[in-house]
Amino acid sequence: MQIKSQTFKAMAATFMAAVLLFVSTSLTFAQSAPLPLIRDAEIEGLMRLYTRPIFKVAGINPKSVKVYLIADNRINAFVSNGQRIFVHTGLITQSATPNEVIGVLAHETGHIAGGHLARMGVELDRASITAVIGMLAGVAAVAGGVAAGDSEAAKAGQGVMMGSQSLAQRNFFAYQRDMESSADQAALKYLSATHQSAKGMIQLFDKLSRQSIATIRYADPYVMSHPMPMERIRNLETAAKKAPGYDSVDPPELILRHHLAQAKLAGFMESAQIVMQRYPRSDMSLPARYARAIALFRRGDITNALPIIESLVEELPQNPYFWELKGQALLENGRASEALAPLQQAVTLLPNNGLIQLLLAQALIDTESKGNAEAALKLLHKAERSEGGMPAIFKYKARAYGLTGQLGKAELATAEAALLQGDKELALQKAKLAQARFKAGTPEWTRANDILNFASRD
Repeated sequence: MQIKSQTFKAMAATFMAAVLLFVSTSLTFAQSAPLPLIRDAEIEGLMRLYTRPIFKVAGINPKSVKVYLIADNRINAFVSNGQRIFVHTGLITQSATPNEVIGVLAHETGHIAGGHLARMGVELDRASITAVIGMLAGVAAVAGGVAAGDSEAAKAGQGVMMGSQSLAQRNFFAYQRDMESSADQAALKYLSATHQSAKGMIQLFDKLSRQSIATIRYADPYVMSHPMPMERIRNLETAAKKAPGYDSVDPPELILRHHLAQAKLAGFMESAQIVMQRYPRSDMSLPARYARAIALFRRGDITNALPIIESLVEELPQNPYFWELKGQALLENGRASEALAPLQQAVTLLPNNGLIQLLLAQALIDTESKGNAEAALKLLHKAERSEGGMPAIFKYKARAYGLTGQLGKAELATAEAALLQGDKELALQKAKLAQARFKAGTPEWTRANDILNFASRD
């Protein structure tokens, strides 16, 4: 019985793993683990701009939902782990208009507002129960056939087990197809309520269907977790054309921000050669200059990058991200003192952005001035309010505390950073050193003790 029990558990785990592959994905079946997340103030700000009106009509508090960027050139977005939307960079770079991205984000909002992830857990439980019943019957048949020396009975038992898993998968996928259709309908409602068109969402789904037509032509629609693409597009288009805002277009300023985000992603994620081909020197638009400037400074050509960045700043001086880029380019080329003024201007224009505050703090610390380190600590405390889970905040705190002679706090900050990065050995070492520098019962001593207790766990 012990062996049979272990075999059953393994089979159940295999089934559940197969189902979970499809749990959180809304547009494609692609999964990536671990997720290569990226952070960028400008693109995260654009995602907030896209989602804010959608969240409002959906009755969702914008502060309760976090949008994450995944460095992946495939078109995809999904909801996972509560109110978190994950967006592939490919969705941004391959979308022709902001409206295409907004449509997908409206679809994902439909999943959140509909409580689909919570309900999916119930469906998974039902699926596993179906599989368990079938597997138990199959195991009994296999065991009986083997005991009686009847190979045909044993094979029949295996068929019962496989059939029960197939039935459970089909039942679960049928539920998920309904869920996707529900999210589509919710997206149409949100877009109509915000006077935006669903045309972009339909165009993007059409693009996806054409890309995947070879792989789905012979697929069994009942084992797909999404509605068949052409059927989905037809249903959406029929409903969308009835909405009053179907012919609405994106405003020019939003299109520009979209193109700038695409250029930024190209500049940072593509090779300089590809960037120069996509954005040739003959193209003097803001997005083209943006992409070229990023590509140039990334390969160390600050001499040619700076004049281009200066032209961007001169043309749009109220754009905080151009100032941020200038500061970053100078900072990463060892010119921290020169980076201070543009980064301070970026913070002035966008005073509550933790990522830009963090970059300015880094520049202040890199000057290795005690006065600047004290200013950096103030910025880091502010950045921690919105970006508290970033190890970099505590790494820079450790450097700033070191420059100001606060060695106990420097050790404690290093322990915090190590803990966030999963380095328990270093966290233990630094927490012990920090605790020895503080009086028992003080907040710093208590926090060091908490780290020691947590990092000591297996």
